[in-house]
Amino acid sequence: MKLALLVFGLVGAFFLVRALFADSSSTATVTPGGARIVDGRFENPLDRRESAGFLRSTGFSIRKISTSIVARDGAAKRVPFDRSAMAHNPSITWIGHSTFLTRMDGVTFLTDPVFSKRVSPVSFAGPKRAVDVGVPLEELPAVDFVLISHNHYDHADRDTVRELARRGVKFFVPLGVGELIREEGGEAVELDWWQNVEMNGVHIHCVPAQHFSGRSLTDRNRTLWAGWVVKGATRSFYHTGDTGYSPDFKRIRERLGSIDLAAVPIGAYSPGAMMSYVHTTPEEAVQIGVDVGAGRIMGMRFGTFDLADEPLDEPPVRFRAEAERRGLDADRAWVLNVGETRSW
Repeated sequence: MKLALLVFGLVGAFFLVRALFADSSSTATVTPGGARIVDGRFENPLDRRESAGFLRSTGFSIRKISTSIVARDGAAKRVPFDRSAMAHNPSITWIGHSTFLTRMDGVTFLTDPVFSKRVSPVSFAGPKRAVDVGVPLEELPAVDFVLISHNHYDHADRDTVRELARRGVKFFVPLGVGELIREEGGEAVELDWWQNVEMNGVHIHCVPAQHFSGRSLTDRNRTLWAGWVVKGATRSFYHTGDTGYSPDFKRIRERLGSIDLAAVPIGAYSPGAMMSYVHTTPEEAVQIGVDVGAGRIMGMRFGTFDLADEPLDEPPVRFRAEAERRGLDADRAWVLNVGETRSW
């Protein structure tokens, strides 16, 4: 514990010194999609986030070190995967956290693929998987493309990227994230918010999210973050990535129309002083689904990695309660088991 306090004290000192001696001048631009770039770092259009403070952040980090060593109860339930169900088109399989295998309109794709046991720059420390992957990487069917929302370790795993790149899978990523993919031998198409491309008969839209990026102490917000909408001839799918609640979701519906199935993040919301700007509560996640006009809303990013202070099994309970309060039954608001496949 003393070592942990020393480490986080040094990290805090690093950022304090950098702030004190930073050049006060700055240059700001805006991408065509509306993301701000200030001194080479991306910002959200409404960048009103306030610092949680060093003491609160340090205490939170120490608690997460503890839970990475001694796991808490409440992991998401896992069921055996069903190959025949996975062959249905359209269908979706929850592999865990924000990783889904989705089939629609003749294409098969993965979102935010993470198959490693830990989400960390090192294999021996950091948040550990609380439940095994729903489908092992070697058991996946052929995948046409991968969507990555941002470069955090729980959404962009190098070992997974390397293996998918070896198979020749194409990656669609926000601005700047392509370097990570290419370093592992993969092919990446980088998109700004509101840009779109066509592949195998579906249109892939990069859409805004309210979050941040970074994989080290020095690269914070050097790359963009995003959500993804995939629209085909008969179906449309929306994966928010990580995000706080913002006006973006209503704009997504205005520009792209209503969504058949929306995957929304329902975990990692406590403590609110740290999380509320970049992560949604379960109640806000339901609101996202309403904002984009989703026929079905599906919870994700819970019960897989212990990344916040709320009990691991609380997010789906609050999500279903809010959905029911708003008149959305179990067929409209989904909570899948890890490994489960549903047609939509």
